[in-house]
Amino acid sequence: MNLKSFTPLGQRVLVKRIPKADKIGSIFIPDQAKGKPEEAEVVALGIGLDKDGRKAEFTVKPGDRVMVSGWIGTDIYIGNEEHAVMFEKEIMAIVEEPKAFNHAGQ
Repeated sequence: MNLKSFTPLGQRVLVKRIPKADKIGSIFIPDQAKGKPEEAEVVALGIGLDKDGRKAEFTVKPGDRVMVSGWIGTDIYIGNEEHAVMFEKEIMAIVEEPKAFNHAGQ
């Protein structure tokens, strides 16, 4: 299976979890202490129909970095990469990258 052949249904979203670092500074974090990653990238959106068949708009879009609960969604492999399929309502937040600092104060 590849990404082009995978379309989530309804209000589901396909995300690729972003793994946490193995080290913080010089401290190694064992796998048992890491838990599941909580940040992910939106890869694909479903067709956007609610349970009554009405069109519903998504808040997220492909490429968005989002915060998700580590245990939510169904983990699947597409190629050799782990992804998760979840309902959009299970996404907690969109994570925006901080803007670059401008010395002119703008």
